[in-house]
Amino acid sequence: MKYERPEYLAEGIKVTEFGSAFFGDTVLKVPVFDRPISIRENFKRAYKRENPVWVPNALTDGYVGMLAQLNGMPDADWSRNDRYGWTDWFGAQWTYVPEAGGPMLTPGTQFLDDITNWKTGVKFPDLDLYDWETNCKKFMDAYDGEKVIAVNIGLGCTERLVSLLGGYTEAMLAMAIEPETVREFLEAFVDWEITVVDKVLEYVPVDMITYHDDWGTERDTFFSEKMMEEIVFEPTKRLFGHIKSKGVCVELHSCGHIARFIPYMIEMGVDLMQIQTRCNDIAAYKVKYGDKIGFDLSAMPEGDVTADKMIQAVRELVDNMGAGGGLYAGVFSGDPEVLWHGTSELYYYSREKYERE
Repeated sequence: MKYERPEYLAEGIKVTEFGSAFFGDTVLKVPVFDRPISIRENFKRAYKRENPVWVPNALTDGYVGMLAQLNGMPDADWSRNDRYGWTDWFGAQWTYVPEAGGPMLTPGTQFLDDITNWKTGVKFPDLDLYDWETNCKKFMDAYDGEKVIAVNIGLGCTERLVSLLGGYTEAMLAMAIEPETVREFLEAFVDWEITVVDKVLEYVPVDMITYHDDWGTERDTFFSEKMMEEIVFEPTKRLFGHIKSKGVCVELHSCGHIARFIPYMIEMGVDLMQIQTRCNDIAAYKVKYGDKIGFDLSAMPEGDVTADKMIQAVRELVDNMGAGGGLYAGVFSGDPEVLWHGTSELYYYSREKYERE
């Protein structure tokens, strides 16, 4: 062990604090590390797999914003724990379901009953109706000037299709019965999404854009490779190409057992994929695809989490997924001492690994 790990709250150790935005009312402290290069430079090296110095930590190295924070559009209020509803800026109706830990389409509602009517039925939101300047300034006023700025731009192509048609059954039927019309809608949606990206970049120096598009259940994908190739692939690739042309990292969040779609992600230009660990053999994907795509993963010990368990989980994550870069990691815990040791271990253990490499 080359680097001595700091003892919990040891005297003389500089710390940074995290408050209620992450862990309720608990104030948590983690060490401030003596980094030889900037956080943003190291992140760029990590996702490009170009000799990072340490594995970036989403908690300490990232500054995350949701699109609603940047423009004031309707969105879920994640601070509430009751069941409530709202209508998004496209007109789709949602219900926050505390038991599920997130929003779901309101059962029995359907904004659009036939995809062939999308040109008259769907109105893309006018971005100029929202106060980007005020909201983005508020977001940037809280930024410390060092961390990686990541912005989540919300529903992707297939998720927006699902939200407008009232559910996955209706959306998948539309893809099967009216593939050309669905493709036409997705192309128009991406045209609009590009204007969203440009508007965000006008006000915020973004390092990474996270794009959400769930493509499967824990058993398999919702749709076939043929549908991916003929309907979803080209519009999505065009959006990702635009984002990357701005020098911004593309992260794709997609739930489900979607192994069959990883080669398409790579061809689309995805830099980091954030997918479910419990239904995907992530370590095998690293071996097979790790020279072409990166991973956003968290150290997740099972059972009662102690500091020792978190340290072991961090080491396993770095050993299995960190080789050559391409890893953006998370260490999260509401236990102050567990978080301290896990955060320290991720930084120092990954530095030792990359120095050996």
